[in-house]
Parts: sequence; C-alpha cells; structure tokens
Amino acid sequence: MSEENLQHQSPDEDNPYRNNPLHGVGLKTVLDELISYYGFDILYAYLNINCFKVNPSLAGCVKFLKKTEWARQKVEVFYMYQYKNLPA
Repeated sequence: MSEENLQHQSPDEDNPYRNNPLHGVGLKTVLDELISYYGFDILYAYLNINCFKVNPSLAGCVKFLKKTEWARQKVEVFYMYQYKNLPA
C-alpha cells in the first residue's frame, strides 16, 4: 500500500474489534472473575449450564466453553450485562 492509501484508512480498518468490550479479555479471565464474584451455584442458577453444577472447576468450565459456542456466548453476555453493567 502506498503512504497515501494508509492515510485514508478509517480507524475501524486498523482494529475491527475496537468497540468489542471483550476484546483482549480471555475466557479464563472472564470465568475467574464470575466464579470469584458469584460462585458456581449462582452461575448455574442464572445460566443453567451443567459445567457449573457437575464437578465444577475453572479448568473444566474453560474446556467445556471453548468447545461449546452457545454456552460461551451465554456466559459472555452474562459477563457483559450483569457483571460489567454494560447497557443492553
């Protein structure tokens, strides 16, 4: 790319995840914060995901959520809107 083309790029082209509040936050960090604050029992009650009820552990939850897209999305939405109080 020429220097002229680089000057005309919008900031969104440089970093498409700029407005994503979870950008740079790992799944393990999200779970660690949620488990520390709520505990496994309350997370299971809110989210109804069995990894928080059956032999719950941070490592087990991370492994399950990395494999299961719908469950990870549920946890991420809960993290953003309940724990971080971001607007809906």
